Amino acid sequence: METNFIDYVKIVCRSGKGGRGSMHMHRAKYVPNGGPDGGDGGRGGHVYLRGNRNYWTLLHLRYERHIFAGHGGNGGKNGSHGADGADRYIDVPCGTVVYDADTGRFVCDVTTDGQVVMLLKGGRGGLGNKHFATSTNQAPRFAQPGEPMQQLTVIMELKMLADVGLVGFPNAGKSTLVNAISSAHPKIAGYPFTTLEPSVGVVSYHDNRSFVMADIPGIIEGASEGKGLGLRFLRHIERNALLLFMIPGDTDNIRHDYEVLLRELTTYNPELLNKQRLLAITKSDLLDDELIEMLSADLPDDLPHIFISAVTGFNIAQLKDLLWQNLDTADRNASHSSAIVHRDKDLSFLHDELQAEGEDEEIIIIDEEDIEDIDDIDELDDVEYVD
Repeated sequence: METNFIDYVKIVCRSGKGGRGSMHMHRAKYVPNGGPDGGDGGRGGHVYLRGNRNYWTLLHLRYERHIFAGHGGNGGKNGSHGADGADRYIDVPCGTVVYDADTGRFVCDVTTDGQVVMLLKGGRGGLGNKHFATSTNQAPRFAQPGEPMQQLTVIMELKMLADVGLVGFPNAGKSTLVNAISSAHPKIAGYPFTTLEPSVGVVSYHDNRSFVMADIPGIIEGASEGKGLGLRFLRHIERNALLLFMIPGDTDNIRHDYEVLLRELTTYNPELLNKQRLLAITKSDLLDDELIEMLSADLPDDLPHIFISAVTGFNIAQLKDLLWQNLDTADRNASHSSAIVHRDKDLSFLHDELQAEGEDEEIIIIDEEDIEDIDDIDELDDVEYVD
């Protein structure tokens, strides 16, 4: 099914090549030996990423698969400097992570509005022959060529920024809860995988305070291996400061379901174990006090839990209190830009992931001379962050 929520794109980025320096000798009336006056070439354009809070998805990049900066102009006579190539700025939503599409290596991420990251550096312009004049070579007949362009095929992923992420099986009541306590209104129905794309809602709290809650599509056993909606949406959990596990009260074994969900998260990314976790037992309007007490005895001792019903409002206010108390101790900024997302992609899943996202086809481009492919991501260690 077509959707406007695009959180995964593959594009080709290319910086501009530097212009060549001029090899020119000054010619003027009554100046028989004018000497060299060749100007320098202009630098090639850079490619930047720029955080933009007005974007919520990567839809605007889905059909723009080639991002090319301008080439530097060539130097001219009379010391004329070539024009610098036009820079390209790629506006992306906050929370975008960039990987090398060929190796799966992490390149950079953009987490705040207005943040600018240099992705590819344009080639320097060549020096004109006026720079090479010496006492023994007063008329140099050579100049430098410009540096070549750089090219990189990248995968861009949007990992949603939210304080609370909801984790649960399909039909666990996640969308119902978000609809009941936040400004978001995700689709609610009585069949699995009603939610096909993440939704974010702002939850109001006391004294004009609020926090952001993300409804993640349902996880099934084997999701970390790509089953169900699998890898498509597990990545959104990585930037949440707190994970709220949601399990229906009418399930056969609440503890077992929680362990299955936790195992899928840790298989996908073991560092998710370091995040704060809470457990909400949903649909508790179907349970009486005696059954709630019996079920509570079988839950993990080290995991704060609460029985709720989003339909009747049972314990919803207490749930908001519990979430706020735990968020107050969580480092939200560290969660949004933590090293959890600064990890390389697993190459064993990369091809299947590209295929699932419809990005496995090779992007065809017209080859040009002097393209410098960046095959080793170590060359990107000098990625520049511009304030």
